[in-house]
Amino acid sequence: MRWIDLPPVWLLGALALAWAQAVHFPAGLSFGGAWADFAGGLLVGGGVVLALLAVYEMRRQRTTIIPHLDADRLVSSGIFSRSRNPIYLGDVLILTGFILRWDSVLALPLIPVFVWILERRFIIPEENRLRRKFRADFARYCQKTRRWV
Repeated sequence: MRWIDLPPVWLLGALALAWAQAVHFPAGLSFGGAWADFAGGLLVGGGVVLALLAVYEMRRQRTTIIPHLDADRLVSSGIFSRSRNPIYLGDVLILTGFILRWDSVLALPLIPVFVWILERRFIIPEENRLRRKFRADFARYCQKTRRWV
């Protein structure tokens, strides 16, 4: 069951809800056309780039990208010097971008719900494991790098 409880699965679920809202329950609401398509495309692209940069850095440091597993190293270089959670930030950007592209106005509340799920199910437990394993190094990292941006 733990392998089903992964951020990409939650992202796919949120995307499915946003798409279903856009297709089946549009309620006559719209973001307004071309600007939303453009902004949505930028957000999706930016989210993918963020996630890929993070995966690259974690692979370079030879540690796991699976949130439920213990990390072998504390990664604070590369994109991780800007955000402690660039993959999750990328997931949020991807969700936001698709909501804009699909004109899913009523799905906007999914964004804070998705952030809440990421924090409760993944970020806080991960940070607790890192705090126990890397103690002072993780405390210094938290002081210089914010959780999201």
